[in-house]
Amino acid sequence: MTASEDSVASRLLAWYDRHARALLWRNAPGALPPEPYRVWLSEVMLQQTTTAAVAPYFARFTARWPSVEALAAAGDEEVMAAWAGLGYYSRARSLIACAREVAARGGFPDTEEGLRALPGLGVYTAAAIAAIAFGRRAVVVDANIERVVARLFAIGTPLPAARKDIRARADAITPDTRPGDFAQAMMDLGAMICIPRDPRCLLCPLADGCRARASGEPARFPVKAAKRAKPQRTGTAWWIARDGAVWLLRRPPAGMLGGMRALPDDGWSVRNDGSGEPPSPGAWRKLGAVRHGFTHFDLELTVIASEDAAEPDEGEWWALDRLDEAGLPTLFAKAARLALA
Repeated sequence: MTASEDSVASRLLAWYDRHARALLWRNAPGALPPEPYRVWLSEVMLQQTTTAAVAPYFARFTARWPSVEALAAAGDEEVMAAWAGLGYYSRARSLIACAREVAARGGFPDTEEGLRALPGLGVYTAAAIAAIAFGRRAVVVDANIERVVARLFAIGTPLPAARKDIRARADAITPDTRPGDFAQAMMDLGAMICIPRDPRCLLCPLADGCRARASGEPARFPVKAAKRAKPQRTGTAWWIARDGAVWLLRRPPAGMLGGMRALPDDGWSVRNDGSGEPPSPGAWRKLGAVRHGFTHFDLELTVIASEDAAEPDEGEWWALDRLDEAGLPTLFAKAARLALA
């Protein structure tokens, strides 16, 4: 690390000591590292999700399952239901598998290499846990850090091609001491100061050496490739309700929303006008439609209801006054709200 690169770390850590965000899964700057379980759980939850959305889920998970061993012993259905609404449900399935692997090992590995061997842990998550929980020097690059580094060095190559250079630059400024605090300081800088639009350069501890600021267009970095329009899908869900209960089924373990309770549906693969083949005979009526965005496509789901349809071959009756305990994913929670309205 050169003198100027060392200055980045020292200035940033001094700023972090004064301005660190207070988050449930963190310890104070300079304190002993938090438990690996809490770091791991928070990092998995935070993938493509905001801290505000994660905080209540993290609090409920750690209250219900205070250790990785407790989580490992939980049933799949319990964990999937507790995760409902947080999205990206493959994370929850990986969470369960990883907890059981860690419990079987007797604890978390303390190196990036060991952590990457666990289910669901990629380059970023393994580096973050190694740095924050174990004090290992690791190159941690999430979306916030990517933006900070791209601006600090005015990296003009569009994403994703720029990521190799961004990682190399991040490596150059990562210190040997307090690597966990440094990684979290970079995250906080990106979340609070070096924000995507209208960065608050006057408050930034790295402003003097920031090449993007010197260019006069800091918000231009990182340069992003043009977005492709997401495909549009349509589908149908069927609401079968009577005697204070609704018919739910368990989705197959693999695929979209795998293992979650849901309304019967048509798979969303065909365009329809609400006249698709229902799961059982009955008098059906159209209630309306709900919309939901997934990572790779947007969906409009028509909701069709019946009070006299026969029970489908698979599923169970679920009391409407306990529907919030079913752990419906957001798409089907929207459909339920439409039906109940």
